[in-house]
Amino acid sequence: MAIRRALISVSDKTGIVEFSRELAKQGVEIISTGGTFSLLQKEGIPVIGISDVTGFPEILDGRVKTLHPAVHSGLLAIRDNEEHRQVMEELKLDYIDLVIVNLYPFKQTIAKPDVAYEDAIENIDIGGPTMLRSAAKNHAFVTVVVDAADYGTVLEELQASGDTTLETRKRLTAKVFRHTAAYDALIADYLTKQVGEELPESYTVTYEKLQDLRYGENPHQKAAFYSKPLAASGTITTAEQLHGKELSYNNINDANAALAIVKEFTEPAVVAVKHMNPCGVGIGEDIHQAYQKAYAADPTSIFGGIVAANRTIGADTAALLNEIFLEIVIAPDFTPEALEILTKKKNIRLMKLGSDFTAAAERKSEFNVTSVDGGMLVQQSDVHSLTEADLQFVTNRKPTEEELKQLLFGWKVVKHVKSNAILLAADNMTVGVGAGQMNRVGAARIAIEQAGDKAAGSILASDAFFPMGDTLELAAKAGITAVIQPGGSIKDEESIAVANANNIAMVMTGVRHFRH
Repeated sequence: MAIRRALISVSDKTGIVEFSRELAKQGVEIISTGGTFSLLQKEGIPVIGISDVTGFPEILDGRVKTLHPAVHSGLLAIRDNEEHRQVMEELKLDYIDLVIVNLYPFKQTIAKPDVAYEDAIENIDIGGPTMLRSAAKNHAFVTVVVDAADYGTVLEELQASGDTTLETRKRLTAKVFRHTAAYDALIADYLTKQVGEELPESYTVTYEKLQDLRYGENPHQKAAFYSKPLAASGTITTAEQLHGKELSYNNINDANAALAIVKEFTEPAVVAVKHMNPCGVGIGEDIHQAYQKAYAADPTSIFGGIVAANRTIGADTAALLNEIFLEIVIAPDFTPEALEILTKKKNIRLMKLGSDFTAAAERKSEFNVTSVDGGMLVQQSDVHSLTEADLQFVTNRKPTEEELKQLLFGWKVVKHVKSNAILLAADNMTVGVGAGQMNRVGAARIAIEQAGDKAAGSILASDAFFPMGDTLELAAKAGITAVIQPGGSIKDEESIAVANANNIAMVMTGVRHFRH
């Protein structure tokens, strides 16, 4: 066997001229279509038009050109099947040994702002995937290439032996079916959204590899980082790394958690995260003040953590950040002076999000996927926001203006703490966080102990209702003055009674924020 004929039809023409020229040097006859044919002809590469092979013109604005027996018999015929060989000879058909195809730019089309539905549909490739699938199915005899990165390998093997190895053809075939599956998944997702279906009978998603990771959550676990094909800006997947070591699996998880929290705020805010839980959150008149509050919230836990800000980092803030060991600093941008300070530490990772950085209230809820053994769970992301108008004032004493401000601040943060979650806040900063406990009163004890003297006069936020009044009794002993919680327990009246007995102002939201 040897590669004698190749069919080339590409939208992305990267490297195709050089590749085709080398094929021609090896004596390979090249068939091509449309724009690819015109390009190769212009470059002086011997090329045959697809119509000369099919005996049929390209019609319907190019919609029909390769969907023809002369093409697909050449791709699908089994070379060592005598019946197939006889049919090919009788019909004067010839084999196609090499297919180089990439597809209409559907992703790039739907990425355009306000793309018309008709334009999206017009950029669904039909002939390309059909040729790819035909060639890939018959990979015992046909080489199929969908990625310019593989041109070099094919040429090396062709120059060495006149053909590719079966091992290479199998690898390229797997890539082809991944490519067409991803292409179809993107089309299916677009069309599903167009008709407003959210949880269809078949849930098809595709992701593109950004990088291999050294390991996963632990050194014995393999891992890689993938992105949605059209990931939104202002996310960890689209952030630009300006400095530092390569991101790790845990870095990415923690950075994502930090971004989710800082996006809750429109005012200057800074969030410090360890193991996907906030250890310090602060808001201020500017980002410098916000960082000082986030640091003061827990000066111990922030060490080795992730810091996210929703404003540009300046030199004054950078100087403070540089005083401690941090894994990552994420911000919309950094001033040149800030970069000069922070890059003195060679390992710190500096991530620039860009100017398109929106608060959670402006984001639409998307669907998140969580793996379970043998399947997956799909749910809407929790971007629920709360205003004063949504609150139920259930105690005799109503919160003061300042208490109400701190209650709303605490509520924005506690929704991102692992359940059971209790958070204390005062003076626009967290002062105690009790995360991931098996009972709510246990989470409260941790938050109060961490807050120490700062617990007195603080507010308490709980991600779910109080099953009984014991957490309120603990809060009262610590000097907490106001509480925000969802309500909905059959013992709400017990909690209200404890609050009233201790002059605690309590509000209910009617919304729970479990996080597992």
